[in-house]
Amino acid sequence: MNIKEAYQKKLQAQLDELGAEIDKLKAKADQAEADLQLEYYKQIEELRSMQEAANSKLSELKYASDDAWEDLKVRMDSAWNSLNNALKSATARFK
Repeated sequence: MNIKEAYQKKLQAQLDELGAEIDKLKAKADQAEADLQLEYYKQIEELRSMQEAANSKLSELKYASDDAWEDLKVRMDSAWNSLNNALKSATARFK
């Protein structure tokens, strides 16, 4: 396995883990009071959108040439950090 493949597998595992965390937030939102549900659902929608963008970038990375993958890796790292920070913020907010 080369560096690119190892990076992709690691990132996919991290994205899957974040997806599970978002699902936990949704379950919490489903049981929240009505006025809190709107806030939860808005945050979850934003997280899902960020997750989709990160998955899209991961797909681009999988098919990128060896020359282009380094540039895509930088953008993927940025997308991952944004999603991870947003999830941490949302989780802390809704405790």
